[in-house]
Amino acid sequence: MSDVTKTVQKWHASFKKGTDFDSWGQLVEAIDEYQILARQLQKEVQSSNLHDFTEEQKKTLGKFATCLEMRSAALQCTQSQDEFKLEDLKKLEPIIKNILTYNKDFPFDVQPVPLRKILAPGEEENLEVEEELDAGTGAGSTPSFPSRVPGTLLPRLPSEPGMTLLTLTIEKIGLKDAGQCIDPYITVSVKDLNGIDLNPVQDTPVATRKEDTYIHFSVEVEIQKHLEKLPKGAAIFFEFKHYKPKKRFTSTKCFAFMEMDEIKPGPIVIELYKKPTDFKRKKLNLLTKKPLYLHLNQTLHKD
Repeated sequence: MSDVTKTVQKWHASFKKGTDFDSWGQLVEAIDEYQILARQLQKEVQSSNLHDFTEEQKKTLGKFATCLEMRSAALQCTQSQDEFKLEDLKKLEPIIKNILTYNKDFPFDVQPVPLRKILAPGEEENLEVEEELDAGTGAGSTPSFPSRVPGTLLPRLPSEPGMTLLTLTIEKIGLKDAGQCIDPYITVSVKDLNGIDLNPVQDTPVATRKEDTYIHFSVEVEIQKHLEKLPKGAAIFFEFKHYKPKKRFTSTKCFAFMEMDEIKPGPIVIELYKKPTDFKRKKLNLLTKKPLYLHLNQTLHKD
């Protein structure tokens, strides 16, 4: 069996797993599975390798990823009227199963997620130097900014006797160039001392309000593990990201984190650090000496 056939089989299995969770009402697990598969498909779409999939097949994979994102968003927003339903998503199974031979029109009028290069921490530095050089040439046209996919926030876990859940409200972030950030959002993750994920990673929706040196989010993030189940030394990370139109990629600008002993009800202000994000917390450099921070509010839920 070829590598590409194995890849397609893995995608199909992941899709089946997600739709099964969805039909059983296990929404957190379904969203997680959909988002993992969507990212894998987007990675393939953005790959320059044309040996495995044709351009047409990549377009289909891109549209498939959009449908997965739409279903994830529908599961997170109970008020949505025109939501993308599970039965709609299930109609796409023959496409992912037979992508190598599929040659019909895509059944839904959707567009692939805009191509935005997702870079590993540290990769963006070299590109930013080039961007600053490019800025000196002064392009005459105003770039158009494709809208970002809605956030990937997950619902609160069910309560368990004697266990504590944490809701973090991200109020605002202070940055000296706040007004210049395009499509800003924050990625929230929970890592152990080795930087390994302990929870599904969540993205906030794009912030809509900027005021002086602040970008306002006013969004709640539900930590996806009871606090008692987090290992010693775990930390919650907040990576501030924004879109760079010249290079068509999303860049991490700075990050912040909270350790377990900082978890207590009420407001908290935490410091911002220079990228790349250091999940092991060994080499930390403050972003600025100015009094600019990430402002959060913590709510603990205990049965």
